[in-house]
Amino acid sequence: MNKLRLSDSELVSQYKRGNEEAFEQLVNRHKSRIFTSIYLIVKDTYVAEDLLQETFIKAINTIKGGRYNEEGKFLPWIMRIAHNLAVDYFRRDKRYPTVVMEDGDKVFNALQFAEDSAESQQIVKDTHNKLKDFIKELPEAQREVLVMRHYMHMSFQEIAESTGVSINTALGRMRYALINLRKKMEKYKIAYDQNIYPR
Repeated sequence: MNKLRLSDSELVSQYKRGNEEAFEQLVNRHKSRIFTSIYLIVKDTYVAEDLLQETFIKAINTIKGGRYNEEGKFLPWIMRIAHNLAVDYFRRDKRYPTVVMEDGDKVFNALQFAEDSAESQQIVKDTHNKLKDFIKELPEAQREVLVMRHYMHMSFQEIAESTGVSINTALGRMRYALINLRKKMEKYKIAYDQNIYPR
């Protein structure tokens, strides 16, 4: 039987039995998709390549250590590893997003200031810094979906696959994230677009 046609599960089983080539096939089969998912988070080719290698090293250590129990679900499993490593890097790098909505407008598109006014520019900067603080305060699951959707421009299908939840769950988390941001903005009397934030 042509090894290229073996399932991921069969290749993992072969690798467990000592067939190094089997894991190489898994790498070749999935590395492009995994790299893309990492790159969407870190936005840096070199960092993404490093994290891709780290992902496969972690997978190898887990399988060889006898701790792999995701039979038939190799891709979602390794995508979770990659996602977690990338998000960890993203957090360490302390780059929090300015949220951009579906139409490309910034969240605070209701705030229009003259570009030539230093005072106005400072208000805009302060407002966006406050938004970043609000995002940091969101529950982990909500913040994760918000960042992936509006900073990494991932579809809800991609978000669902990367986080291991259903699309409905991802959509629900996004909705609650926006509701929570609205509440925070109202509390601090910050202007916002009421078409974006549901009640």
